[in-house]
Amino acid sequence: MNNASALGFERLDGTKNALKHEEFEQQLVAESAPIQAPQPERRPEWLKVKAPGGETYANVKTMMRSKTLHTVCEEARCPNITECWNAGTATFMILGDTCTRSCGFCAVKTGRPPVLDVEEPGRVAEAVKSMNLKHAVITSVNRDELADGGSRIFADTIIAVREANPGITIEVLIPDFKGKAEALQNIINARPDVLNHNTETVPRLYRRVRPQAKYEWTLGVLRESKAQGLRTKTGIMLGLGETREELLKVMHDLVETNVDVLTLGQYLQPTKAHLPVERFVHPDEFAELREIGLSMGFDWVESGPLVRSSYHAERHV
Repeated sequence: MNNASALGFERLDGTKNALKHEEFEQQLVAESAPIQAPQPERRPEWLKVKAPGGETYANVKTMMRSKTLHTVCEEARCPNITECWNAGTATFMILGDTCTRSCGFCAVKTGRPPVLDVEEPGRVAEAVKSMNLKHAVITSVNRDELADGGSRIFADTIIAVREANPGITIEVLIPDFKGKAEALQNIINARPDVLNHNTETVPRLYRRVRPQAKYEWTLGVLRESKAQGLRTKTGIMLGLGETREELLKVMHDLVETNVDVLTLGQYLQPTKAHLPVERFVHPDEFAELREIGLSMGFDWVESGPLVRSSYHAERHV
């Protein structure tokens, strides 16, 4: 396997390379009382959006339910759901609706996932065709209980969507697969047009924000995917307590990893049980960070309070 052994990845058979980082934390973060921290002032005007609605929105929702499909738009409570669904676009979430991790920012439910649905790739392909999409975005929950992290179903979905929809472009937003090289290779072999894996936050905050992930795994996923010729993309949330210096250092690391597309958006607390918002970042600061990112060498920077990984994804190919 080419360069993966130099990335801190682990083989599916359990063999570890010499540079493998310390063992992945298995225990989920206790789902106890809400985190108590001083809250910033009320949500500013630039973050207020209309409640979901509209005819196309309703049609997309009905179609998703009829095919027993999930969208990250709904599960993660995306603020752009009305805009995207009324434009006829959506991000499909595969491998079920239950995640094996407990990230402090994420609204997707956690627990014991259902049995893998091997028919899911075909249903996603049918939904993409029904929506007449030119660009499809596919993401998933984490399935750490599976040896391959669900990567084979992920790859099958890419292949099925492409076969049913000639000429379509496909972006995938993938997990880190616990640093397993073969799992990542399954995705790379399916050749998505854009491979996205989110960095989410700065390394200092990983134990609090992404307790079952490692910054080194994220850089490894992005580095290896780029080394094998894919267009790469990643996203960072602002307002979780990161400093400007830390953010710029991560942006530098990502440029060094040859990431093509960067998305920057405001973290919004899904429920009181999730991490609090430490700061609301002004739109002018997002605009400044976009210019900084472009000057650093990113090919494209999507930066704004309501920006999410899949926002304007069709522009990132």
